[in-house]
Amino acid sequence: MENFIYEYYIAPIWDHSGYNLINTLTYAIIAIIAVYFIYGIIKKKMGIEENFIKGVLAFVLFGSTLRVVTDSIDSHVLKPVSILHQVVLDSHLWDYGYLTVSPGVYILTAMLLLISMAILYKMKRMELLQYVGLGLWLPHFILLVPFMTYAVYAIPIIILAMIPAYLAYRYFKDTVFAAIVGAQALDGAATFFAIDIFPAISGVRYFEQHVFSSAIGEIAGTYFVFYLIKVGIAAGAAYVLTKEKMDQQDKYFVALMLIIMGLAPGIRDILRMVIAG
Repeated sequence: MENFIYEYYIAPIWDHSGYNLINTLTYAIIAIIAVYFIYGIIKKKMGIEENFIKGVLAFVLFGSTLRVVTDSIDSHVLKPVSILHQVVLDSHLWDYGYLTVSPGVYILTAMLLLISMAILYKMKRMELLQYVGLGLWLPHFILLVPFMTYAVYAIPIIILAMIPAYLAYRYFKDTVFAAIVGAQALDGAATFFAIDIFPAISGVRYFEQHVFSSAIGEIAGTYFVFYLIKVGIAAGAAYVLTKEKMDQQDKYFVALMLIIMGLAPGIRDILRMVIAG
């Protein structure tokens, strides 16, 4: 049993091999169960609307950026160019470990989000949730700015995400449903550009860590197909949600989960690419 746990859960973290079928399914099941119980509490106590979604997404931005800071330390990209950078490097709190890489970083981010929500709910100031998330994100983003050598190459990725997001907004007339398409398109576009195009520009090569997307890229021979599939599935999911006879809060919660699934890896991939970390 110990060998099984080490081979499928612990080793992939320390040898940077990414996900396998076993840990992918395990993490997915745990996430679904956790989301189910958390949703019941949130819907009853707080309500799910656009401002709440913005607050959660601010924490997603933080979590993905935190992960890239860890990646930059692990790849020796992050240097002590300021006192802040020196403090981070000397503290070793951001070093590669169980709480700073997947799935630990998601657990840490979720815990900080839930604690912030509980405090703001008691204070009756839930509108501040997005600012708390942005406050956690900003210093981590600042840490990366000096090393963004390839920042210009984020532009084509953003364009590839914005085009389907804009078309989705024109069709659905709803920013949340359009964001499903935009977030998933961002993830697909970042994967496509980082793996298919960026190596020829920088000499830095990346590989896809997720089992299913890796299979699509290998079979198709290009990750542009992965991008198109992501856009198509996201648009279909958004369409189904608009037609379902569900409570609006239920629709928005499902939409939020779909947005997070695209936005979190998409942001991480873009940031990691622009620093070549």
